[in-house]
Amino acid sequence: MLLFSSSTIAQTITIADSMNLEPVSYATISFGNGLGNFANGDGQFLFSKEKYSDVDTLFISAIGYSEKIVLTANLSEKILLKPEISQLSEVIVFAPKNGKYKTRKYKPTTHTDLFTSWLPTVESEVAVLFKRFEKKPTQISTLLLPINAESKYKTKGKGKFATIFRIQFYENYDGFPRDALGYESIVFSMDEKEDKVFELDVSSKSIYIPESGIFVSIQVLGYANSKGRLAQTKQYREIKTARGIQKISTSFRPLLPFTNKLNGQNTYVRRIFLNNKKWQIFDKSYNQKSKLIQTGFRNYGMGAEFKVFEN
Repeated sequence: MLLFSSSTIAQTITIADSMNLEPVSYATISFGNGLGNFANGDGQFLFSKEKYSDVDTLFISAIGYSEKIVLTANLSEKILLKPEISQLSEVIVFAPKNGKYKTRKYKPTTHTDLFTSWLPTVESEVAVLFKRFEKKPTQISTLLLPINAESKYKTKGKGKFATIFRIQFYENYDGFPRDALGYESIVFSMDEKEDKVFELDVSSKSIYIPESGIFVSIQVLGYANSKGRLAQTKQYREIKTARGIQKISTSFRPLLPFTNKLNGQNTYVRRIFLNNKKWQIFDKSYNQKSKLIQTGFRNYGMGAEFKVFEN
């Protein structure tokens, strides 16, 4: 990864809400060619015309806002996004549950094989469907995220890193993720010390599963800097091929182990800078050439712990 250095002329741009001028954290900046970046927690990102000389247009978007198209020749220090309430599905309101409940667990499925693991890139998002237990009110208290930090492979797993991820929640619409639910997205980081299963406590978020189920997605935002904040990095590599220079999205660590041990298909993926952000089931209809799909490793074995209430 090449960090933006002080020697590079880069413009700091802030993305903010047009109504209250508050920064829009982790907004998406698409270059329109299958590549892109994210703003940090303060809504800021760097853009270098030197590094991205072939990029003339940016597409700025965030959940709950209208997309905005900006020409790089006319970049200003602040880009304002207009709130668009219609982009959000209705907020699910549950009365606080204080009654009796049983603790239930959906075990995660993991392994240490690099070759059957998903390589997270900044433009990919993976979603898994969870349903209610026994059709009773069910709260997600902990997400159990299988990861592969490569510690088993001496030649592969060297070097420190800290990667920032985001968890988001979507409604189940005819078996596919669709509109974002009214839950706050959760941003957290993992480093090279984490391995096998990362336990993410979400009990304070009051996440209840609707009757139709809920999709939980995981998405990499990028590497963290020494202060634990999202680092501004170049998000692709340029490789010479017979067809000319090809831009390849940079992959991040840790990897996400996919499994062939689960029955059925509960994993969906999308590339947020391509195909109009369309969700696709992770099978041959997504990519017939994928080695994961060809070998049957089609599901991300995300697990969770739940509180199941009597009523």
